[in-house]
Amino acid sequence: MNLIETQGLTKTFKSGVEAVKGVDITVEPGQIVGFLGPNGAGKSTTMRMLTTLLAPTSGSAKVAGRDLLADPAGVRRRIGYVSQSGGVNLAAPPAGDLVLQAMLYGMDRGRARERVAEVLALLELTGMEHLPGGALSGGQRRRFDLAFGLLHRPPLLFLDEPTTGLDPQSRAHLWDHIRALRADHGMTVFLTTHYLDEADALCDRLLIIDGGRIVAEGSPAELKAGGRTLDDVFLDITGRSLREEVPA
Repeated sequence: MNLIETQGLTKTFKSGVEAVKGVDITVEPGQIVGFLGPNGAGKSTTMRMLTTLLAPTSGSAKVAGRDLLADPAGVRRRIGYVSQSGGVNLAAPPAGDLVLQAMLYGMDRGRARERVAEVLALLELTGMEHLPGGALSGGQRRRFDLAFGLLHRPPLLFLDEPTTGLDPQSRAHLWDHIRALRADHGMTVFLTTHYLDEADALCDRLLIIDGGRIVAEGSPAELKAGGRTLDDVFLDITGRSLREEVPA
């Protein structure tokens, strides 16, 4: 069973902007897939549709074995989603929010605390959960964001620009954790990033979207065939002019 399978997925906003114009995506179990595109290309809109935050205008999709249109609640139960903005409360320790999140997934309080402890150990955060969010480093906060997305053991994890704003050491550390989720736990990861070195280092497959359509896909090695860099490939495909986000 593919973890993501879309056919002709589109999104047209009330303003008339066609943000996504018929996207076909297939993601197999156990892959780390990078979703790339310039500003206004339809990347964020597609991610929001796949995570049930935005209803498609047309097309069909199955996400984590559930129909996106007919069973969005079923999709949400089987995916993890870590947004670019994150969710750690800077004024309070994350421990209580993590337990509450686990209980919202149906665990009793005792099991919720056990699961939180498991996830914190996995992400090397044990002992930090009682510190106010504002006292944590950027890398630590980002790993706590990841912890929220892993509590219910989703088979499919969505990461929206997971390392934006992190220093090189924190980025590399988070990459290691993402690789371990796939290698040790069989998780499938679908991520967006503007860092092409990140996409090259982490991903088994890359999808490039521009103008609301998938314009290239393949492994990093396939896309770089001929001795090109991924930066060269990306700019050749999408152009070199600066873009602004297209308002909905």
